[in-house]
Amino acid sequence: MLTPHQALTDLVHEDPTRPAITFYDDTPGPTHGERIEISRRVLDNWVAKAANALQEGLDVQRGSIVLLDLPCPHWRTCYWALAVWAVGATLTLDAHEGADVFVTTDPDSPTAEDADEVVAVTLAALAREFPGELRSGVMDEAKEVSSFGDGFTPWDEPETDDDALVHDGDRIGYEELFGPATWAPGSRVLVTDPSAYDLLRHLLHALATGSSLVLVRGSGPAADDPRMVSEGVTVRA
Repeated sequence: MLTPHQALTDLVHEDPTRPAITFYDDTPGPTHGERIEISRRVLDNWVAKAANALQEGLDVQRGSIVLLDLPCPHWRTCYWALAVWAVGATLTLDAHEGADVFVTTDPDSPTAEDADEVVAVTLAALAREFPGELRSGVMDEAKEVSSFGDGFTPWDEPETDDDALVHDGDRIGYEELFGPATWAPGSRVLVTDPSAYDLLRHLLHALATGSSLVLVRGSGPAADDPRMVSEGVTVRA
């Protein structure tokens, strides 16, 4: 069974310097105008650090439930999802499910109060700490995750029928994560304003086809946007 973690590892071995994700932030606010390009190797490092934080710092393992509540599209959403699957846990997008760990930009939300553990995520690329006070026990991703290792080895591997993704009550097993390929290998895929579920499906499809994602948060760029031309976009998801 091919897992997301193995698929990413294979791509890194194939060509570690190739872009995996390019992110543009077109939303008003402090991160407006950010452009971040993440190679396969760098994405793998982020996934490893987040997975180690989950496994070693928060005792997440196969069968644990991690609720992801981050903006879409966003590069941080991608590596946190891959980190959950690297551990072999269940990623849920359904707040009513309850969670062992809640990964969020809003650690004071009512949902956070119901989670056993909370990870506070700061979106700014160069952030060194969460911009505000955090209650005791909340992990500050910007301050703490960088201290975890760049390599990751899971304590246990998921089984084929383990739940990998929960969305609107539907449960998708690890053996069902990768669907049939519809993009040409090595495509450069523009993704704008997706649901969290759609973003994760695009991310998985990129791993399966060796493609890369161009994520634009905010209003979708026009077809003749010079940024998209320079990025070499070949598919609009």
